[in-house]
Amino acid sequence: MIVMQPVLEVSATAGFDLWPVARIEAYGHMPLSGALAPDEVGLAVMRVAACNDVDPAPDEDRPPRPGDPLASFLHGLLTLEQPFAAGGLRVTDTAGGATLLPGCCTGLEDWREWYDVLDGGGAGWFGHDPSPGAELRGETVRLTVDADRDGSPVILLAADELRTLLAGVERDLLAFHTAADAWASRYLPDQAPLVRAALARALALPVP
Repeated sequence: MIVMQPVLEVSATAGFDLWPVARIEAYGHMPLSGALAPDEVGLAVMRVAACNDVDPAPDEDRPPRPGDPLASFLHGLLTLEQPFAAGGLRVTDTAGGATLLPGCCTGLEDWREWYDVLDGGGAGWFGHDPSPGAELRGETVRLTVDADRDGSPVILLAADELRTLLAGVERDLLAFHTAADAWASRYLPDQAPLVRAALARALALPVP
């Protein structure tokens, strides 16, 4: 069985106190869906905000960072035209045991590029260290876990199956976005509409 999930890179949360978050102690990948508990949603929102916690560049048409700690932390997420969400799609072959993980410098905002494998150039590359890739060969998609590694594990699936899996990814992201919207209404009521729109941009979903 082949399982595909949208995953967000997460890391240690010690010292964060702007809102409740699930406590973790090490780097990993957290699947996003509508089944997350409130503190897990809080962790996901924290990580996406942290990915975008940068000061405006001198040539950027963005307002300066505010002094309030909460507003300051959210500033990049809420003001960047295209927020970044470190992560991507994880593919697991439960029978063969291989797992493809997103490489460095890729984000969930680019997850729709997987469709280019089917409808575009027939290939896609999703980061480095590891360097996962996908190639369309006839009606079969060949997923390479790490193209920079000799003898890398591969996962084979039908092109139609990949399209079905990508539709499932979108459902998971939409369900997560609904959960995050409800979470923001509770924990960030003043910023909730802006958080909702920013997360939609970060996840390549239609902006509500």
